[in-house]
Amino acid sequence: MKVIAVVSAKGGVGKTTLAANLASVLGSTGHRVIAVDFDPQNALRLHFGVPVDDFDGIARATVSGNAWRSVMFDGIDGVTVLPHGALNEDDRRAFEARLDKDPHLVRESLEALALGPSDIVLIDTPPGATAYTRAALIAASFVLNVVIADAASYAAIPHMERLVQTYATPRADFLGEGYVINQVDVGRDLTKDVLKVLRDALAPKLFPGVVHLDQGVSEALAYDTTVIHYDPLSQACADLRACGDWLDTRLNGRATLPRSVA
Repeated sequence: MKVIAVVSAKGGVGKTTLAANLASVLGSTGHRVIAVDFDPQNALRLHFGVPVDDFDGIARATVSGNAWRSVMFDGIDGVTVLPHGALNEDDRRAFEARLDKDPHLVRESLEALALGPSDIVLIDTPPGATAYTRAALIAASFVLNVVIADAASYAAIPHMERLVQTYATPRADFLGEGYVINQVDVGRDLTKDVLKVLRDALAPKLFPGVVHLDQGVSEALAYDTTVIHYDPLSQACADLRACGDWLDTRLNGRATLPRSVA
């Protein structure tokens, strides 16, 4: 299996929505995809039709001593969803204590699923340096860092890079890291300026395109689905498909796609 940890140094960059839509894109191309929600907000499931009042998930399963396989949910495009689940405060502390004690928990739990070598796991993580992010990085084959074209996001990049270098880079099976610029509004002059700075700073790790700001992405969530189903002809859908292709090349060691201009 190939494990992609989707991370961000700061919140508000659309990371969970991007992770859900990339899972859908990769699943629609024939990959078996497992979407794992490792963010206590438990929001990833909402993109795949998991009922709002369903509180089961990997956190509750772990605290209860059950295997992650027991909380798998079949979503659209053949994507298998592992929700985070809802916990009371005592169980949340117990789960986080377990992560502190056993930082390899995610890696071991995924290996127990006995996935195939071509299967792809996407792990959504909370922003910043948390026990959840650390455990995901320890399990990751590839790290996808989500940023937006603003000064705060740019300034936070070194923080996440240090985490990646500490928990992922030293492993022999780690394939590398990449960046994607999300929610881009090219109508703003400041956005264009920051885009240039980001491209200069992050090449060649950067996805050559961007994911444009698109109302269809948020509207799709309101219908419990992803944008490739809700608005398949949208700009964001085209961007996400291109990003999925780029990810596929990175996971398989092929040359990256030609650079495009937003």
